[in-house]
Amino acid sequence: LGVLPPGDIRNCLSALSNDEALLSQVFQYRFHAGAGLEGHSLGNLLITAMSEITGSFEEAVAESGRVLAIYGQVLPSTLTQVELVGELQETPEGEPLVVRGESEITTTPGSVKRVWLEPVDVLAYPPIIQAILNADLILIGPGSLYTSILPNLLVKDLTEAISASKAETYYICNVATQRGETDGFNASDHVAVLEEHIQKRILNLVLTNRNFKGELGHDTDWVVADHYLHENYRVYEADVVDDLYPWRHSSKKLAKAIINLYEERTGPLY
Repeated sequence: LGVLPPGDIRNCLSALSNDEALLSQVFQYRFHAGAGLEGHSLGNLLITAMSEITGSFEEAVAESGRVLAIYGQVLPSTLTQVELVGELQETPEGEPLVVRGESEITTTPGSVKRVWLEPVDVLAYPPIIQAILNADLILIGPGSLYTSILPNLLVKDLTEAISASKAETYYICNVATQRGETDGFNASDHVAVLEEHIQKRILNLVLTNRNFKGELGHDTDWVVADHYLHENYRVYEADVVDDLYPWRHSSKKLAKAIINLYEERTGPLY
């Protein structure tokens, strides 16, 4: 569509919407038919239209946030057009395969070995650096490890800002594995991949799930806080799963766990 990929931005805007029951559902609506519309989400089209009207992607995000009456602020990690590239291996004996684009990385058979941005040395959006340096608490995750979380952390000066910040930094580990990205992963595998890619240790704590009740989907397993994680990181385990959809987090349970944890470690937020 000629703009920066709006998918993750759209999801963040929708999650922070003041009218999650209706307007955010419209924002997330995906067309299933129609020439030129099939497969597109209304939110992506709105952000694209806002980009053309305002003349910039960052203004489009801000205006979309006002339309949705969001709590807080959504900032892109960079304004540079980048491409996510992944190296996959279909079999242990096979040759590595290089694929380009988020959808190709998740749908191409094989295990993901590493991902990177092209161009490599992109600059972060300056307001996000300032927001990180001014933050009291930084949360990384939950989300797709290789295609949602790492693309942001691969913006080097953004990660350097997290490292320089005085804020506590928590990694919110996924409750279940994701087919095509983290098959067979435990919690320490998630953390290891993150730190191998950014070549820094930026986490003060890893928050993991301890409620393993409920049925997961096909080829999906619970992500467990294993012995290695407990031996090498501060770990906080809590019941954070959605009772109806146990393969994902309950936003209310997760928010409560984060607030309780933060106040235990640093005192009341307010």
